[in-house]
Amino acid sequence: MIDVPHVQQVHIFFRADLMDTAFAAGTESLEVRLFGEHEIPWEEIAFRTVAATLRHFFSDRVSGEFGTHIESIVAGAPAHAGSGVR
Repeated sequence: MIDVPHVQQVHIFFRADLMDTAFAAGTESLEVRLFGEHEIPWEEIAFRTVAATLRHFFSDRVSGEFGTHIESIVAGAPAHAGSGVR
């Protein structure tokens, strides 16, 4: 769960299994595809909450334990800093 107070939003992400590889872009996406961890175009990710969630996922995958993460994204803070985990 990531709080984005400067836009009065809370983003919640869930980990799930992909059940079907027949996916396509929808009304909110121009294109979609699957990436390996080393292929992720970090500089092209539109939302800092998505990048933060991916970083949590990869860290959890290394440890073998998927936990619950709660953090805030602060306006003006560097994107790579994660803006302070609570």
